[in-house]
Amino acid sequence: MKLSTAFKIMICVLLLLVMAALAYGQTTTYREYRGVRLGMTAAETRAKLGTAALQSDDQDYYVISANETTQIMYNAAQKVVMISTDYTNGAGAPDYRSVVGEKILQKPDGSLFSMVRNDAERFWVTYNKSATVVPVVTITLGAYK
Repeated sequence: MKLSTAFKIMICVLLLLVMAALAYGQTTTYREYRGVRLGMTAAETRAKLGTAALQSDDQDYYVISANETTQIMYNAAQKVVMISTDYTNGAGAPDYRSVVGEKILQKPDGSLFSMVRNDAERFWVTYNKSATVVPVVTITLGAYK
């Protein structure tokens, strides 16, 4: 099968665009936690996660397991503006590449950190792994104006 020159050029342009997006670091597939997304209402969040261990108008705290906890922060309109999840000893944490992409800062003490902003969708995500005796991976999603 012979491909037209225009088709070949179009494929090359698409590949270059994908590679540029990946290299720029603005792409992240991590946009939600257990079905909870930024902008959801407190009622929608509680329907997804159940009863919080601690609950208030501006924040809920969930104990998912012995190794996983999450805090959901709400604005005055009761919409999710931040989700922060801790994974003790990294148990159950997603790989950093699926959260912030390939680029990550590894410090001499073994800790890891990266932050990615998604300006088009107005949110940021961080991945932080501590270098403590029992390491904790913290993944935080936050909205900005």
